[in-house]
Amino acid sequence: MTSPYPLLFSPIRVGSVALPNRILMGSMHTGLEEAPDAFARMAAFYAERARGGAALMVTGGVSPDAAGKLGLGPGEKTLQEDPAGHRLVTRAVHAEGGRILVQLLHAGRYGKHPGAVAPSPVRAPINPHPPRGMAGAEIEETIHAFAESAALAVELGYDGIEAMGSEGYLPSQFLAPRTNARTDEWGGPWENRKRFFVEAVRAIRARIGPGPILVARLSVLELVEGGMTGAETIDLARSLEAAGADALNSGIGWHEARVPTIMHSVPRGAFAWATRRVARAVSIPTVASNRIAAPDQAEALVAAGDAAMVSMARPFLADAEFVAKARDGRAAEINTCIACNQACLDNIFSARIATCMVNPRACRETEPGLAAAPAAAPRRLAVVGGGPGGLAAAAALAERGHSVALFEARDRLGGQFDMAMAIPGKEEYGETARYFAARLERLGVEVRLSAPATAEGIAAGGFDAVVLASGVVPRRPEIEGIDHPMVLSYLDVLRDRAPVGARVAIIGAGGIGFDVAEFLSRGGPGDGGEGDEDRDRDAVDRFLAEWGVDRGLDSAGGLVARPAPPPPPARRIVLCQRSGGRFGRTLGKSTGWAIRAGLAARGVAFLGGVAYRRIDARGLHVAVGGEERLVEADNVVVCAGQEPRRDLLPGLEAAGIPVHPIGGAARASELDAQRAIEEATRLAATL
Repeated sequence: MTSPYPLLFSPIRVGSVALPNRILMGSMHTGLEEAPDAFARMAAFYAERARGGAALMVTGGVSPDAAGKLGLGPGEKTLQEDPAGHRLVTRAVHAEGGRILVQLLHAGRYGKHPGAVAPSPVRAPINPHPPRGMAGAEIEETIHAFAESAALAVELGYDGIEAMGSEGYLPSQFLAPRTNARTDEWGGPWENRKRFFVEAVRAIRARIGPGPILVARLSVLELVEGGMTGAETIDLARSLEAAGADALNSGIGWHEARVPTIMHSVPRGAFAWATRRVARAVSIPTVASNRIAAPDQAEALVAAGDAAMVSMARPFLADAEFVAKARDGRAAEINTCIACNQACLDNIFSARIATCMVNPRACRETEPGLAAAPAAAPRRLAVVGGGPGGLAAAAALAERGHSVALFEARDRLGGQFDMAMAIPGKEEYGETARYFAARLERLGVEVRLSAPATAEGIAAGGFDAVVLASGVVPRRPEIEGIDHPMVLSYLDVLRDRAPVGARVAIIGAGGIGFDVAEFLSRGGPGDGGEGDEDRDRDAVDRFLAEWGVDRGLDSAGGLVARPAPPPPPARRIVLCQRSGGRFGRTLGKSTGWAIRAGLAARGVAFLGGVAYRRIDARGLHVAVGGEERLVEADNVVVCAGQEPRRDLLPGLEAAGIPVHPIGGAARASELDAQRAIEEATRLAATL
């Protein structure tokens, strides 16, 4: 069969190894590395992705020595501390026909432990522990530790090494003037600053020989002041090639950068241009990374010469069979990563094991209840609601062999995700509805659109049980004037696209309040734009300009000295909350800062500690710290929480039909698609 992605699925040679496709499963820390049963779970995780067609994978970072550990807990080990565990991983991957590299990562000043070391004693803004400056002999010892760990990795069955030199880890700290204040042969002029990374790669190659794969990962764009220039980056790439690297993988940004790089608001492929200039400067394969989530996008990047390969990490959390589905012409069935960060990065930042909002099985491959067996006695089941929870329930039930009918009152699937698609930067939430629609069609689920469910109809349909995934309804707070014609709910704005005036007060600063502010501050209904224009048109240029990213070779760190002023705000918006604490506390740890910064740049005002008094034609009357104030507004938008929608429950119970509420229908506080999808998956395994 001819592949729909002929370049992506053309073979490529990386060093002495021929790979059948050009997709690299990039390194990501999952938290499995520190789990009590770490290696058994990692073996299952990587083996499932090898079975799904990933030709080459990279593990999460493993330090070459104790000083380089990330400091994530007592479970974090070097290769030397548990060689048997690593053999378990490599054997599992090879049994499925895959190949895997171990990433050697020295945290440097990012190490969250008292023993952290760095080129200079410059504390990282994201780390409470100041590092100790390394002595010259210690630097040589660290290079030796890289080489010895690489040799051990090959002995343990790894197909090679990725030397991690990007994102602000130790090699980056030597390269950048912001973190390297040394005056010896390891600091000062560029030739000295690049020496550590180049010598580490040279030492690894000398120690492992010509056979194993050696990938060097370098920052092609650092996004911090005092970083490398573009010209230095190109010179480093050439030096790493000369030192023995078989391929160059691209990293974008340091962890302390104030430019978002992998969240939903970053356009797909926003940084491919930075990889392209490196790819054109070397003769070995270069790998593009960051916000590559679809096979057609990956094919286009390779076709344009931006890179010889593409790296995807979180897309393999969303779908372990990504490669096989793309190869076999089943791209519509790929469960696409929507870059929400909710269950992957946010879990890691909260010291929890990563998973995936749209695929709760990720990193839980050994857990019961997430890979259900065929039903012993298939039943006829109804699912009410076509949002994320209902879609997941219908699919999982049908896969077990049940006969399933899905009732959705609207004329389309998606539920809350259909509404989220209206938010600029969240258009990809529609990918989840597309995936489930394709999956339901393949499984033969009866999908009834524009079909509000009734207790009588379900009873007459002979259903054995009902999964109630009917979602939520907006909560109406008891405020004088709440019924005024200028008051809108978030559904009126995001779903029904009601016209909205130039002055807006938003009641409630949870996730939906922020979404409404994002939508209205960028346009939205009522001003000649519908807020859902084609983001592909100039999306990357707009994003780079908004965040002050420079494409030139001369700017240190790839940042412009004076970012262009933002365009005039589309509206005057005041986001209000009852509490007096920090705004956006319920937003994701990895995304909230960027959302808040973006709104502030567009002139959105934040008003906390509010007591709501009344609403009238002039706007929203509030009290703040005992002072009465008027927030002048043409419209007040209410985003004050939700209540479960359970109107079907009494009738179904009266008819004696078992009902299983999930998601918002079970608990409406802080709408959570991750919880809904996981509840649906686990419930389906038991029915």
